[in-house]
Amino acid sequence: MAEQIIFYILAAVIATFSIMAVSTKRIIRSATFLLFVLLSVAGLYLILGYQYLMAVQIAVYAGGIMVLFIFAILLTHKPGESAPSKPIAKRLLIALLSVGGLAFCTHIIVHNVSKVYSYSLGTTGSDIKYIGLTMMGTDKYQYLLAFEAISMLILACIIGGIMVARKRK
Repeated sequence: MAEQIIFYILAAVIATFSIMAVSTKRIIRSATFLLFVLLSVAGLYLILGYQYLMAVQIAVYAGGIMVLFIFAILLTHKPGESAPSKPIAKRLLIALLSVGGLAFCTHIIVHNVSKVYSYSLGTTGSDIKYIGLTMMGTDKYQYLLAFEAISMLILACIIGGIMVARKRK
């Protein structure tokens, strides 16, 4: 019962700070709210009994990735500056694209979760080992290519931030 209460508290914290992260006009506050979301996700991993994933979440995401975000923000923006508000047409387009992306992701999850679950039934070993093999494997229903694509995207964003910061000076 206590785990359920903690889960609901963490879920409420994640939902609240996620909304605050995307709705605030101050970019440093947005990054801070994102930090709270990442730490709350680490709390969910702890509830599930995945202490290793909790440590990775805190070290890699709440630590390393947030440092990169803050570094990129400070290179490209003035810290106290508000983000300019967008016209209503752009807001509607963004909302439409967000709903479309959510529908697309939901479709992929719904149609592939049974395949991934049936694939995982044939594995042996601990859950953590299976998660590691799934994330870094190259077989069917494994995600090494997506992981590398995201790594390249983050690298491109960092390089772009540095280029924008150099042009502003």
